[in-house]
Amino acid sequence: MTGSDEGGQSGAVPPAMSPAQSRAARGLLGWSEADLAGKAGCDPSLVQNFEAGYGDSPSGQIEALRGVLTAAGIVFTESPTPGVSLGEARGVDEGTRLGNLTTENDR
Repeated sequence: MTGSDEGGQSGAVPPAMSPAQSRAARGLLGWSEADLAGKAGCDPSLVQNFEAGYGDSPSGQIEALRGVLTAAGIVFTESPTPGVSLGEARGVDEGTRLGNLTTENDR
């Protein structure tokens, strides 16, 4: 059947983030609920309600939270069990490393 969503993972959409993964990711980064909400540009109550399992949060907002955590270096795992780990942060400006300092970039 052409164009079917059944079977394999043909789309590039990452799996949904669970409330437990969100809490664990924040713990690894040392972020509060308000920190995550601020970086994602959403209300802190969204993070609180999602992580507490209340309501049905819009998937687009959960993907935004996941994107912020991923950009900060969180790696989501799905098998054999869902989890998170801390990898390298992407898109974060680390500045100039000591060995790369010159008179040109010292201004």
